[in-house]
Amino acid sequence: MQVAVVTFDGFNELDSFIASALISRCRKDGLEAFITTPTPMVTSMNGVEVTGQRPMEFVTEADVVLIGSGVKARDVVSDDRLLSKLVLDPARQLIGAQCSGALVLARLGLLAGIPACTDMTSRPFVEACDVTVLDAPFHAEGNIATAGGCLASQYLAAWVISRVLGEDAARRVIDYVAPVGENQETVERTVRAIQAGEVALR
Repeated sequence: MQVAVVTFDGFNELDSFIASALISRCRKDGLEAFITTPTPMVTSMNGVEVTGQRPMEFVTEADVVLIGSGVKARDVVSDDRLLSKLVLDPARQLIGAQCSGALVLARLGLLAGIPACTDMTSRPFVEACDVTVLDAPFHAEGNIATAGGCLASQYLAAWVISRVLGEDAARRVIDYVAPVGENQETVERTVRAIQAGEVALR
């Protein structure tokens, strides 16, 4: 199973790198993430230059697509040429967005009738797309999930791992990366966040 972590120019490092790193810890189990970019190289909001591992066209073949946030999200959603490369299929793919990535999903029409999580800065722009924004870190409906707040990227990654490999696999990954002495607390908080986000749908 291949995961496209869509990373635009001006991206937030926490979103793209945390999700990619956590998911790729499951590489031996057949789940691997790739930084997917619209140009060969993109520069983060803090000036970190990154070479993409896959081109944007990779999103059409990926099993999972995660759209990270960044300071240029509003430029992204106004670029029809760029958006035309994001051909997503929620019937076949797991699709997630982090913070302002929810604005991209809204622009693609994937949040119609679905509430979303995002960060406080992006909230008014997402709401302007007639999307209800939740005061929560994670929400999932079917194959579409959103997370709000940079460190909520662990929830998005754990959701992907849970859906593909099961909850035990997600618990193992979070346990490994958790702060020493806070392993159980971190694992349980992550699982609770995912379960609360999905339970709210029922």
